[in-house]
Parts: sequence; C-alpha cells; structure tokens
Amino acid sequence: MAVMKLYGSLLSTAMGRVVACLYEKGLDFEFIPVDMKSGEHKKEPFLSLNPFGQVPAFVDGDLKLFESRAITQYIAHEYADKGTPLVVPGKQMAIVSVWMEVEAHQYDQPAGKLVWELGYKPHFGMQPDNAVVEENEGKLGKVLDVYEARLSQSKYIGGDTFTLADLHHLPTLSYLMDTPAKKLIESRPKVSAWVTDITSRPAWCKAIEFRKQQ
Repeated sequence: MAVMKLYGSLLSTAMGRVVACLYEKGLDFEFIPVDMKSGEHKKEPFLSLNPFGQVPAFVDGDLKLFESRAITQYIAHEYADKGTPLVVPGKQMAIVSVWMEVEAHQYDQPAGKLVWELGYKPHFGMQPDNAVVEENEGKLGKVLDVYEARLSQSKYIGGDTFTLADLHHLPTLSYLMDTPAKKLIESRPKVSAWVTDITSRPAWCKAIEFRKQQ
C-alpha cells in the first residue's frame, strides 16, 4: 500500500490540522516540504496538486486533495476504523458539522490574523500592527464568548467527545497561547480548560515535535 504524501510548509497552520489528524489516526505519511520562500507553491508541479497555489496538498494513492479541512474529513471517514474516532454517527454529526463551520467562518479569520500579527511577524523580524491586533482581539473575544457558553454544556465544542470540530482549532490555538492574545483564552474558564485539554493530547504534542524536527 502506497504511503500517503503530505506537501506543505511547517509554518502553515492549515498543514498543522492535517498532521494532527494523521497522528490521531496513527497513520504513516511522507512529508514533502514545499519551499514557499522561492515560490515553489506557485509553480508546477505543485500547481497540479493545488491550482490555487496554497499548502497543504495531500495524495493518497490516486486521490489528490487540497484544502486542509477537506483533507481531515477524508482521513476521518476513510480511516474511521483507525485510531481516534474523529466523526460521530447520526444527528450528533450534524452538531459537529455546525461547529466545524463555526471554526472555519467565525473563529479562524480573527484568530488567523492574530497569529500573523503576533506570531509570524515577530518570527520574521516585523512589527505587529497594533490597530489590527486590537480589532481582531475584539472580534475573537466575541467568538470565544459564544464558545464559553457552548463549553458550559459539553466537554468539547461539538459534544462530549473529541472530534474534528476541536482538532481544526489546534494549530491557531497553539500559536495564540504563545502570544499576548492568550489572555482572551485564559480569561474564559471553560475555554481555557478546553484549550488545555486539546493542546495536551499526545497526537498534537507529536505534531509539534514533528514540526520542530524537520
């Protein structure tokens, strides 16, 4: 059986989602780094994997996928009998799907902007834009207020078990916890407990070590 191939950059939060999913499932994969500094992601042969020129891209046999959340959903369903169950049956999956959409459309935009301003920019020797930080801290705070209420009803964001709805948050949450924006998390007890729980999962710890070792 051919080993799955994951093309990407170690700094990419989107790639982090896929790595976390693969480790939760206990699946072997080959990581193929894409040199984004040289623009490799905007050229062939990478464009044959993702015509939008973004990482990650994923190959499993004759199947080629891009968009990290689509990749994790494929892995979760195709390898449902492996490792951690990341999807659930019946109506509960509809609830999980709602919170997967919330992560993608409500949470990720302000969280991603804060990761760029407070995480990536200092890494590249750039100064954060304080106005952008303030605006997106306000936006993310409102989202996390909704999360605080949700997490008073269930242990995880999609219900009582860890699912893709939680996993998809991991890369940005992990970055944010190393920045001043962690105050937004730590000031909300339910959110804080949830973040501590999911970021301490063995698969995510392994994903962080993977990033450091490459």
